Amino acid sequence: MHTDFQPCAYIMASARQGTLYTGVTSHLIQRICQHRDGSFGGFADRYGVKKLVWFEPAGTMHAAITREKQIKNWQRQWKIELIEAANPEWRDLAEELGLPPLGG
Repeated sequence: MHTDFQPCAYIMASARQGTLYTGVTSHLIQRICQHRDGSFGGFADRYGVKKLVWFEPAGTMHAAITREKQIKNWQRQWKIELIEAANPEWRDLAEELGLPPLGG
């Protein structure tokens, strides 16, 4: 297995209580960079969703996809409660993973 492979579900936000995007990836740092530079495209790029506010590692991609699907079916308030339980200040967790702060 590649050393960078770490399946996880994640939530990105445009700002505190802003637009949310729930996704799944096997390489979180790479995916965050794609969100930040706009190369991921689509919904996340259109709404400026660039801030990692929650993530949950999983043992397998299947488990991560299952978790992503579960969260996508939740009400918005439940997603906010999930984020705030672990990250009440809505910090950009990407910085804690070694990425530079977002500009502006």
